[in-house]
Amino acid sequence: MNYVFGPVSSKRLGQSLGVDLLPSKSCTWNCVYCQLGRTKAFVTERREFFPKEEILAEILDSVTSGKKIDWITFVGSGETTLYKGLDWLIAEVKKATKIPVAVITNGSLLSLPEVRKELLEADAVLPSLNAGSAELFERVDRPAPGFSFERHIEGLRRFRQEYRGKFWVEVMLIAGLNDSEEALKEMANVLAEIRPDMIHLVMPTRPAPESFVGIPDEELVQRAVFILSAAAPVLHPAKGEMKLGSADDLLDTVSGIATRHPVQERELEAALGKLFDGDAAKIREAMEMLLASGRFEKVLQGGELYWIVKSA
Repeated sequence: MNYVFGPVSSKRLGQSLGVDLLPSKSCTWNCVYCQLGRTKAFVTERREFFPKEEILAEILDSVTSGKKIDWITFVGSGETTLYKGLDWLIAEVKKATKIPVAVITNGSLLSLPEVRKELLEADAVLPSLNAGSAELFERVDRPAPGFSFERHIEGLRRFRQEYRGKFWVEVMLIAGLNDSEEALKEMANVLAEIRPDMIHLVMPTRPAPESFVGIPDEELVQRAVFILSAAAPVLHPAKGEMKLGSADDLLDTVSGIATRHPVQERELEAALGKLFDGDAAKIREAMEMLLASGRFEKVLQGGELYWIVKSA
């Protein structure tokens, strides 16, 4: 499949079927922690990057495949709302299935009325807020010219006023960057104004483009939960298990997931263990087959081995 991947398991969305709407990497920001690497050229103009009918067909194929799917999640190789016509896709999916729809976005385009309108029928929208000040926003998110902190916050505020679904704001916590008491209190103050239903606290566990990006220690994470919970309930998501469809489409399934985000090697081994009922020989054979395909390379990040797609 060209646009659909997974389902991928997470605490937040259960078994989530990912729908990638963009060429990699099409984004309004150049975040220091982005798992897709640096933004080589900003994309700020919305358009229909791929035919929406083809995307819908892949979604419906997956929905009728018998796989367990808890959410259908629109997420781009960059900024999801750059895809023009997202409202059509959401509407058509909701006509065809009762599976709820989520949209993961950095929120940078929510200042545009047309973008806010396109997201109104989604069951959950998950925008980002990684800073409570303009100075820290520039350091963490490194936006395209014209995408100011004030514009970002105003877009989040306006969307909160108009949207009736689940509004979950995602905060990426980075060691030594936005995890200080001052930075967290600034974020909590801004979040209190935005009034999300929940704050999702996440960590940069996947390889990042900047070497200084790291995971805060548990004491600082707990401090973040305490401070941010003054604005809204805080969820610190545990990593879910990867689930693979079948041995027949193994290479395409793993490639599809690894193209969108690096795959932890031990997570892949665990998923293969479930697929092959713990048969060590079959697990080893599958790992060797995947590597022999030439599609992947391994990188070491934070003491963990990750698989990434070479072309990504």
